[in-house]
Amino acid sequence: QVQLVESGGGLVQPGGSLRLSCAASGSISGIAVMGWDRQAPGRQRELVASITSGGDITVTDSVKGRFTISRDNAKNTVYLQMNSLKPEDTAVYYCHAGEPGGWGTSIDYWGKGTLVTVSS
Repeated sequence: QVQLVESGGGLVQPGGSLRLSCAASGSISGIAVMGWDRQAPGRQRELVASITSGGDITVTDSVKGRFTISRDNAKNTVYLQMNSLKPEDTAVYYCHAGEPGGWGTSIDYWGKGTLVTVSS
């Protein structure tokens, strides 16, 4: 099994910055992609950013130029650097990891989430 633990959330003023961290442990050798989703109250969960084991990056349009995803393979950790934060970024941010399950299937793991609140 894979365990994911997020950290780094909190309260920040508009225009401020936060860095989220997600540490993976357990049976992690098969993980092919890691990333972050977010969910605000009353809204659907959406992909924020992801990075594959080969370094391919996907970032949603609403955060391009402000958020950066990266990973430290030696530490089995993925980061989300969030700059120029807006109130609209307020949400619970969830770390995700996925691995091939064989024959087109996948196995997905999720952290418990960390709350980011952007408010003045």
